[in-house]
Amino acid sequence: MRVGVTGSSGFIGTALVRALVERGDDVVRFVRPDSPGNGESIRWDPPRGLVDESDVRRVGAFDAVVNLAGAGIADRRWTTARKEEIRRSRSESTALLVRILSESSGTEFLASGSAIGVYGSRGAEALDESSRIGDDFLARVCAEWEHTTSPLERSGTNVAHLRTGIVMSSRGGALKKQLPLFRLGLGGVLGPGEQWMSPISLRDEVRAILWLLDTRPSGPFNLVAPAALTNREFTSALARQLHRPARLSIPSTVLRVALGADLVNAAVLASQRVVPAALTERGFNFESPNIESILSSSFT
Repeated sequence: MRVGVTGSSGFIGTALVRALVERGDDVVRFVRPDSPGNGESIRWDPPRGLVDESDVRRVGAFDAVVNLAGAGIADRRWTTARKEEIRRSRSESTALLVRILSESSGTEFLASGSAIGVYGSRGAEALDESSRIGDDFLARVCAEWEHTTSPLERSGTNVAHLRTGIVMSSRGGALKKQLPLFRLGLGGVLGPGEQWMSPISLRDEVRAILWLLDTRPSGPFNLVAPAALTNREFTSALARQLHRPARLSIPSTVLRVALGADLVNAAVLASQRVVPAALTERGFNFESPNIESILSSSFT
């Protein structure tokens, strides 16, 4: 299968490209304009709406495309400029990708990034793909992100929206940032600890994307493990995995001072109890369905 991948150098993208290559797929990366041109990449510049047309012609048609481009959500304080960067990095890259595919030979299937942030912070409410969209900043970003693929959907391309949860691996993401403190015995509950988390192992995240590439369904898919848990439960599970105490508690006020109220309220302390209904109903099997197996997978 010939698969185009945006965001291929990111945390998830790197693992996905490795898995695609290992199973024998032909991968075409979308890369920065100053990257050397070759038959396996397309140079593009989403903020400026530019793409190297000679690369597009050389590469030709895709069997499928995975769109993972976008600035990090929780890697720095949310200023007004940073929030706009988060929004534009997703909408602009997706809009340019849609234009490229619409004006060239296209693709039969697009797996396009999104996140469970689309639901907003909803307490203990169980959320599946039929749940209403939220109304905070991240929910609006995700809704716009998903809507940007509409022209392809109207043209007949199957589009799956990857509503990804907290991807767990010791090699990247939120878990990598937490590990140093937990290994020193300084880990602890964030805020009240009763907020719900919806994790997924990096391996299952990649497996789910590969499964979607092979089955080519359309619509939203929650990429989370079946067993959501509270932050307090997660803290205990990680402490057990590392054989370290985790008795501390970081008050919400301290988090807001350190990271900014917007980021903390919408992401760090957001409560999202998400269910992967669309995946499980279609027969996808998780290798790591709960936090114990997720953490075990994260260190291998």
